[in-house]
Amino acid sequence: MRAARDVLAKSMGPHLDARHCMAAYHSPVRTGASARAGTVAAAAAFFLWGLFPLYWKMLAAVPALEVVAHRTAWGFVAVLAWVALRRLWADARAVASRPGTVARLAGSAVLIGLNWLLYVWAVAHDHVVEASLGYFINPLVNVLLGVLVLRERLSRAQWLAVALAAAGVAVLTVGHGRLPWIALALAVSFGLYGLARKTVGADAVVGLLWETGLLAPLAAGWLVSLEAGGSGAFGVAQPGTSALLALGGAVTAVPLVLFAVGARSLPLSTLGLLQYLSPSIQFLLAVLVFREPFTAAHAATFACIWAALGVLTWDLRRRLRHERAAARQTA
Repeated sequence: MRAARDVLAKSMGPHLDARHCMAAYHSPVRTGASARAGTVAAAAAFFLWGLFPLYWKMLAAVPALEVVAHRTAWGFVAVLAWVALRRLWADARAVASRPGTVARLAGSAVLIGLNWLLYVWAVAHDHVVEASLGYFINPLVNVLLGVLVLRERLSRAQWLAVALAAAGVAVLTVGHGRLPWIALALAVSFGLYGLARKTVGADAVVGLLWETGLLAPLAAGWLVSLEAGGSGAFGVAQPGTSALLALGGAVTAVPLVLFAVGARSLPLSTLGLLQYLSPSIQFLLAVLVFREPFTAAHAATFACIWAALGVLTWDLRRRLRHERAAARQTA
């Protein structure tokens, strides 16, 4: 009964925590204002994530590590404000009473920090096409991690999807003479982050509070040392740069909050389709706005990945329909 739900939830990555997964799967599909509001919120979250290259590109002159340090420190402030507004202190304190959970959140914090660093570096160095490929690959990496780490068994359609993705990576490797390491590193780091977060008994916002809170002292300390040494960008560069660095926290937190709102109102199948909005926008920005090269090898690779995602989505939606039909018959 849980198989299709678990695989689809895994494809959504770490944004969808266990509570949102259970609510989205078991609650009936809502209509009217609630469903519309949920759709708008979730679509807005993925739309904003898709526009991230435009934001980080404006900070290309600042070293990627410094940008991520600011994102972490200001992100902690932004999430802290949201937790205070929503009065989620009890949930945040509950995590402190579980040392094992704190340790797992420390591990996931390192993974998401590395993911952020690579992504910001990729945008600054004109690798947005490959970065978008990484997030298209991510659902397939999540499924593969389920096999390798959780010893799950895949259907024939899911193995076909994995094979198509591998073929796409092989085509790009042969065509360009190197592995698409940026795409693979982004997909694997985000997949491992999602795997780590699914073992944590904390929702998305509280989890991000702890992750940024654990990294914030290191980030803030390093930023202070940069400013003291006269090499920091904050307050020294153009005023617009300092504002963008400070707003990086809100830019990080707002889409996550919107996603959390949408996840409470929409079925998993809808969220699973909406997730492709983000890398699609990134891909279009890379090709149409940033004018990054898009070769025949890129075209063949993306065709393989999109075909794999089509197979995966079809299979998961088919399994969800069958399991829900079986549940209604036994109810």
